[in-house]
Amino acid sequence: MRTFSTSDLSRKSGDIIASALQGPTAISQRGKPRLVVLCVEQYEALTQAQLDRRIVGATAEMPDALAGDVALAIDSFLSTDEG
Repeated sequence: MRTFSTSDLSRKSGDIIASALQGPTAISQRGKPRLVVLCVEQYEALTQAQLDRRIVGATAEMPDALAGDVALAIDSFLSTDEG
């Protein structure tokens, strides 16, 4: 990851932008990394990866066959957990 200092922000903004378009770019302050600059596509990929894709529903709203399968799976899980 390419690194720039906070003082580079005003002097080398074009270089920082060009670097961030190619990959994550670090901005350091007093020798320690403080920020990361990303292009929009990389940011969106990170935020999409963190979405919780689980679906919540009530068994009363499920088709009978699916609700039966869920009940069997829960019973099976609970019976193996006790042994």
